Amino acid sequence: MSKYWYKNAIIYCLDVETFKDSNGDGVGDFEGLKNALTYLSGLGVNCIWLLPIFDTPNRDNGYDVRDYYKIDPRLGDLGHFAQLVDAADELGIKILIDLAVNHTSLEHFWFQEARKDKNSKYRDFYIWENKRPKGDNNNMMSPDGNGSNWKYDRTAKAYYFHTFFPHQPDLNISNPAVQKEIFRIMHFWLKMGVSGFRIDAAPHMFTEKGQVDFEEDPHEIFRNFRDFVEVQRKEAILLAEVDLAPEKYSDFLGDEDQMHMLFNFYVNNFTFLALAREEATPLATALNAMPQIDPKEQMAIFLRNHDELNLDKLSEEEKKEVFSKFAPDENMQIFDRGIRRRLASMLNNDRKKMELAYSLLFTLPGTPVLRYGQEIGMGEDLSLEGRTSVRTTMQWSNSKNGGFSTAPKNKLIRNSISSGEYSYKKVNVNDQHLDPDSFLNWMSRTIHFRREYREFGWGNYEVLDTGDKRVLGHKTESEKGIGIALHNFSSKEVTIKLKLDDTKDIIDVYGNKRYEAFDTKSQELKLDPYGFRWLHKKSKYL
Repeated sequence: MSKYWYKNAIIYCLDVETFKDSNGDGVGDFEGLKNALTYLSGLGVNCIWLLPIFDTPNRDNGYDVRDYYKIDPRLGDLGHFAQLVDAADELGIKILIDLAVNHTSLEHFWFQEARKDKNSKYRDFYIWENKRPKGDNNNMMSPDGNGSNWKYDRTAKAYYFHTFFPHQPDLNISNPAVQKEIFRIMHFWLKMGVSGFRIDAAPHMFTEKGQVDFEEDPHEIFRNFRDFVEVQRKEAILLAEVDLAPEKYSDFLGDEDQMHMLFNFYVNNFTFLALAREEATPLATALNAMPQIDPKEQMAIFLRNHDELNLDKLSEEEKKEVFSKFAPDENMQIFDRGIRRRLASMLNNDRKKMELAYSLLFTLPGTPVLRYGQEIGMGEDLSLEGRTSVRTTMQWSNSKNGGFSTAPKNKLIRNSISSGEYSYKKVNVNDQHLDPDSFLNWMSRTIHFRREYREFGWGNYEVLDTGDKRVLGHKTESEKGIGIALHNFSSKEVTIKLKLDDTKDIIDVYGNKRYEAFDTKSQELKLDPYGFRWLHKKSKYL
């Protein structure tokens, strides 16, 4: 891979504990994942993003870290992890790991020392106040978003700050000693062979918290992070969770000197509004609001992740539209802002709509990020609490526990969906492998086309005038060539006419079916209901 490998990667996100159990204890592990790497390679995946793997009390899916230098023992040990890295490397698969350093667990050694002695060097690793600050009513994890960000600790006889849950005290990132510890953690895992980190909750690391005072531009810390990882491992990248408006993205990308990649939450929200309305206009408007990015930077495009589908970029009326279409029942919603469902069920398992959505994922400007199970159309289990509804175990076969584990059902780390339309008896890898027309085989084919036509991940893009609000057209152009994608969001067949200045050598390369060849003179194209077409022109001198 090139030093800009992340520009054309297919990233696959998974939680080791719910992916594949190798020893029958009911918990997925590194050995199980290692045995599944050939499956991921065959699918076309060349990068996997592992949700937290560190030692943890596991009160927030591993985002409450107890020790950054230890593996969660349920998953294996450092030896198993080293074997996983080697096996992935042999298949050309890079590994990113989740790094949550906005906060730790209450059980972390630093916090335990900090709470015992106000003179401890670890006291300033966290954020304390003797009295609870006034106007403290905006905790995002409380049911109504109006809870407190301060928790009284009886041992410390003081209040500590927590952005998220009370069992996750925030680190004082302005403290140089904390920054030094983060560098040590990064250094350790880079030497273990990872190709970078997904930086959890990046904007929250710099928000105002009590008496915290950054003596310089706080983003200098991210510049130092980037310098450090690139010195330690040239190919290493930082992929940040930055759930802000587009005009703030440049604050975290900098001048090609902070994050390499950002998740595009903004485009994600308006993709679902467009799907709900069956009209391309919301997504076209969102794309036009996005800044063009520099050659070393990239946006990560995703449809669903391991949390709720957070719709906070939409207005209240727009949220209601999306809720009405994709989460009409109250138990499908969470935090008054999100949807706790997987994509297949949101789209009623409609194959045409699913193919349209994933064609968008693979052609919108950026690097596509898949979540485990999306390739087979897994559903959710709404009987589980909160976000865990979309964190059920991977469905490998129609055998016991979906082939995830041989353990008794009551020993499983998480439910296997065993009944209904999305049960492992109906939705699983093995059955779909055997069916040439399965969603899995369609997904594998589409991924391989995306990897072949790299233009969609490179260069500047332009939203095209299709003359029809139901159809999104966009063009991505670089020295490598031109990629054009057209998507019909409606249930009606449409004919559009493009207005390209130069159509020479532009050809159809992929679509929901084989259409009549693109007429370079008239520039007219037909699209089926929920249909899509990819066009391409390669630069001949490359």
